[in-house]
Amino acid sequence: MRHVAVIVRRVLAVSLVVPAVAIAQDGYRQPPEPIRSILDATPTPRVAVSPDNTQLLLLGRPMLPGIAEVAAPYIPMAGQRLNPSTNFPTRAVTSTTLAIMSIASGATRTVALPAGSRIGNVRFSPDGKRAAFPIISDKGDKLATLGVLDLAAGTVTTVGSVHVNGAFGDPCMWMPTSDALLCKTITDARGAAPTEATVPGGPVIQQSMGSKSPERTYQDLLADSHDESRFTHYGTSQLAIVSLTGAARSIGTPAVYSTATPSPDGRFILASAIHTPYSYVVPLSRFPLLTDVFSVDGTKVKTVNDRELATEQSTAFDAVDAGPRNIAWRADAPATLAWVEAMDGGDPARSATNRDRVVTLDAPFTGTPVQHVAVATRVRGVTWMKDDVAMVTEYWWKSRQTKTWIFNPSTPGGAPRLLHDRSAEDAYSDPGSPVMTMTAQGTMVAKLSTDRSAFFVTGEGESPAGAQPFLDKVDIATGKATRLWRSTGAQYEEPIAMLDDRGSRVLTRRQTTAEPPNYWVRNLIARMAPVQLTTFADPAPQFAGITSKLVTYSRPDGVQLSATLYLPAGYDATRDGRLPFFFWAYPQEFKSAKAAAQVRGSPYLFVRPTGASHLFMLTQGYGVLDGPTMPIVGEGNKEPNDTYVEQLVASAKAAVDKVVELGVADRDRIGVGGHSYGAFMTANLLAHTNVFRAGIARSGAYNRTLTPFGFQQEERPYWEANAIYSRMSPFTYADSIKTPILLIHGMADDNSGTFPIQSERMYAALKGNGAIVRYVQLPGEAHGYLGRESVGHTLAEMVSWLDQFVKPVKPRTKAE
Repeated sequence: MRHVAVIVRRVLAVSLVVPAVAIAQDGYRQPPEPIRSILDATPTPRVAVSPDNTQLLLLGRPMLPGIAEVAAPYIPMAGQRLNPSTNFPTRAVTSTTLAIMSIASGATRTVALPAGSRIGNVRFSPDGKRAAFPIISDKGDKLATLGVLDLAAGTVTTVGSVHVNGAFGDPCMWMPTSDALLCKTITDARGAAPTEATVPGGPVIQQSMGSKSPERTYQDLLADSHDESRFTHYGTSQLAIVSLTGAARSIGTPAVYSTATPSPDGRFILASAIHTPYSYVVPLSRFPLLTDVFSVDGTKVKTVNDRELATEQSTAFDAVDAGPRNIAWRADAPATLAWVEAMDGGDPARSATNRDRVVTLDAPFTGTPVQHVAVATRVRGVTWMKDDVAMVTEYWWKSRQTKTWIFNPSTPGGAPRLLHDRSAEDAYSDPGSPVMTMTAQGTMVAKLSTDRSAFFVTGEGESPAGAQPFLDKVDIATGKATRLWRSTGAQYEEPIAMLDDRGSRVLTRRQTTAEPPNYWVRNLIARMAPVQLTTFADPAPQFAGITSKLVTYSRPDGVQLSATLYLPAGYDATRDGRLPFFFWAYPQEFKSAKAAAQVRGSPYLFVRPTGASHLFMLTQGYGVLDGPTMPIVGEGNKEPNDTYVEQLVASAKAAVDKVVELGVADRDRIGVGGHSYGAFMTANLLAHTNVFRAGIARSGAYNRTLTPFGFQQEERPYWEANAIYSRMSPFTYADSIKTPILLIHGMADDNSGTFPIQSERMYAALKGNGAIVRYVQLPGEAHGYLGRESVGHTLAEMVSWLDQFVKPVKPRTKAE
């Protein structure tokens, strides 16, 4: 493949550096081939497994949407964005095609969808015979309806004339009988949307009367009374039980319902409704929330909790609501409420022996809540198994410690039994998570063995050799785990579903560096050869031949680092010499150097780039070092960010030394890039080192004074750690950045902390100090770029920038 040698040796002329001027706006650019063709290829379908584990739904994914769809008007909904035409989030995940595959035979049936539509999230009925989903128009120009798939017939029916409200999550939940759904509906009585007054009615005023109420930065908050009116209008639903014939029976009165779920026995409905007063400084997750129980005839039975507006909650990561939270039905009981409640007022600074407890309340909900177990830190989750067995996991962010306990729900207040006690950062000791299964009532519980004496867990199986997913059987009485299966060899295979209660037949998803992910059935008892079900093809055969391997190395303080090294197809080091290289990374904080040194991920993944992936640079003659670990460690009383810059620089230099040592990279032709916190990293590396020829920083935050109440895993406010905020901010060192840097930012960025002004001000600082900088703003794009035009343009900019400043052979001068 001599053409590869030509690609990797190609030298482009470096343009002259000129003063900052306005650039002619020539519209969207297209990236070079084969990037363009790969972007326009049909994506591999998503797969959903039926609850009886007999069938797969193959859900076709849409291609990248056009910018007209991405940049369409939206309604800010206190931290999220709503398409006013569909009443669903602007970036709702949808499927464009649907097929049914038998797990037993592999036979596949194509299902016709209503013309001009796509479908939203799929929910199977408890009996496994049907699946429900919202039907959303391709053009996103009208309200969504309710669709139901009959798996036996292979047909989709639109249920009556019901319009469903997807503003706050899935609009419908199956009733336990599988013959009706509980839906959040939009009625004709809602009327027209509020219109904004052409003349202001007065100023917008906020005030604070001396109480501390720190807040992190949020996007898309409500800003005025018009926003409040729209939030109520688009968020309001009428709860209704909708039969498969389309008949709808209303429950209660319309409200801004966030969730509504039927009890496992179908007699009650648990509903939570957001109510006023709203806030302009916190997202909807902190708004007042009224949680009630209704009978299925619409009678209000019990108010479980009425949470107040939370504007003065601590920004500490271990802080929680003072009252009941995570209110839900106990999954293995007919009609029992279960929730978690703080015992320290939700304040991690308050001294307490136990901080959280798990309580339940049985129907008819007139008694006193029963405490089952109390834990020393914060409850992270409860897994219900059977009458006398449940599991609770607790976690404390400050120490990164986690514990898992087994408790007996039939003897409230009994001493729990410790199952696991470990650092949550320790990937190698992760015991996995319980395999969940749907009950006959539609709830999810841990899957038990046939004799109900054990449960099953799956996990990534991280190890120094990479991830090796596993399936274990855990004895409830002893806590001992028995390994049933583990992925081995040069492949990555993960268990997806157990096809029987013994754990003898398992559905897996297998891939290698050369074979795309496909689904297989394994018989673990007979030890027969696995049977392949799906035959998904390579979505980007142009990428075939690119090689990858896991590399490990260390930085001077002894922390082991790792990365995945990718080389272009046909590359031969002896023939082609050293390559220009591009690093793409994202720093991560740790409280343990040992945990920071662990390898995560697998070297045997089938990797094909999608979206604005940096891996596309491999098609343009670059080597890529993907995910070189940049751990920021703070052990004991030290916080990781106390030495952020020093650790970041040490990790980057160690990565450069490694690829040079391997003989594949030219030390004088290496670029670096990242997205979000990776962009922040990129600007810092250019400010504090001279080891890179160019940088690409996408959608980053560069001035930490604009996120004064914490960012990432930094919970100290600016006024407690102003020297660290300043030291970590590349904006502070804009005058030191002499390496060319490309800034790209979505003009509608919706991520906390990465407001577009971050890149705007960084560009102004760099330009004002004479840096070589280009600033690209993507109209209509959020934190992640989605529009086909935007993605193509981003990749064109990246290729052009690297070709201009990294690829040319230009040895460093003594000054550099």
